[in-house]
Amino acid sequence: MEYTRTLPVVRPPAERIADWREFHLHSPEEELRQQGARCMDCGVPFCHTGRIIDGAASGCPINNLIPEWNDLIYRGHWREALSRLHHTNNFPEFTGRVCPAPCEGSCVLGISDNPVTIKTIEQAIIDKGFEAGWVVPEPPSVRTGKEIAVIGSGPAGLACAAQLNRAGHWVTVFERSNRVGGLLMYGIPNMKLEKTVVERRTDLMAAEGIQFVTSTHVGHDYPVERLIQEFDAVVLCGGSTRPRDLALEGRDLSGIHFAMEFLHGNTRSLLDSNHEDKDYLSAKDKDVIVIGGGDTGTDCVGTALRHGCKSLVQFEILSRPPDERAPDNPRPQWPKVYRLDYGQEEVAAVFGQDPRSYCVMSKRFVGSPNGKLRGVQTAQVEWTRNNNSRVSAARDSRLGT
Repeated sequence: MEYTRTLPVVRPPAERIADWREFHLHSPEEELRQQGARCMDCGVPFCHTGRIIDGAASGCPINNLIPEWNDLIYRGHWREALSRLHHTNNFPEFTGRVCPAPCEGSCVLGISDNPVTIKTIEQAIIDKGFEAGWVVPEPPSVRTGKEIAVIGSGPAGLACAAQLNRAGHWVTVFERSNRVGGLLMYGIPNMKLEKTVVERRTDLMAAEGIQFVTSTHVGHDYPVERLIQEFDAVVLCGGSTRPRDLALEGRDLSGIHFAMEFLHGNTRSLLDSNHEDKDYLSAKDKDVIVIGGGDTGTDCVGTALRHGCKSLVQFEILSRPPDERAPDNPRPQWPKVYRLDYGQEEVAAVFGQDPRSYCVMSKRFVGSPNGKLRGVQTAQVEWTRNNNSRVSAARDSRLGT
């Protein structure tokens, strides 16, 4: 009732596209305490309980104790807030940067006002913890003698390793890439999650006794039989490396790439040589079409823009979301409303408008005589409801270039 919501502090779009540094910034401490004060000590807080309600996400999927650490920040008890945050979250420095914050979508204050800036406070707590030296290695005091192999060093593998190590087991994490982190390292672009943030945490885990083995593809250059012989248990935490393809006419044309091929190569080249090795797919001076409107599509948008693309459009097969919650999307469900993510915000700053085209379905890829992509033939999609289900009808074919 006393304070209004303040937006997270980020670097201006026109400035940040000139480099690959993270765009998140920190709010002043007094402002963060005021934002914590907006938390209402709800009788029934929905923010901290992850549920699927009528098919839609609601609240924090890892059950962060959000009202508790909001109150502690309001009172200036930062170290206690850090303790409560770590009680449920192994890596708040990751979630505080890349999580879409379903907690804010279910905030009770959102019924009549703008919700609490939960995600901003979460990131501030953990970053202050590292800066103050409160986050230190905490190896277990007793070891069980059991040796556990964790296959994959993405978010699931790292969290699994941290919990098993905390229980006293000896843990070895195998990663087939040359750096630890999986999706965190190569799937999420540097401007969204700086890799020094990932390395800071994995260095801490190594100091706690976890061993990381990189450039090792289990089942190929490390036999499964050897794995079973050397370890008491094996946990499979591999991510999905099979992309979703579009089996359309012209798919074999030159110039069509999967998102992870584009993003992985870009970050690896950035870390290896600051792009000096040229060993990545560059969008410089190219007309770019991004098919898909989710987080991965947004990351491709931001990456292509930083390369210096000539133009950029993004195809989204769904309808444009409403500006406010629809009647069939009540709180505490995740609000399906129109918003500009960081990539679209940057394109709007450069080219003057949101790059997304809604209700667009790709029909076939169109090539030039020499086998290079020239355009995409699309159809406009009209969404209607039939027996409470969403159905579509294609109409108005056109050529997108």
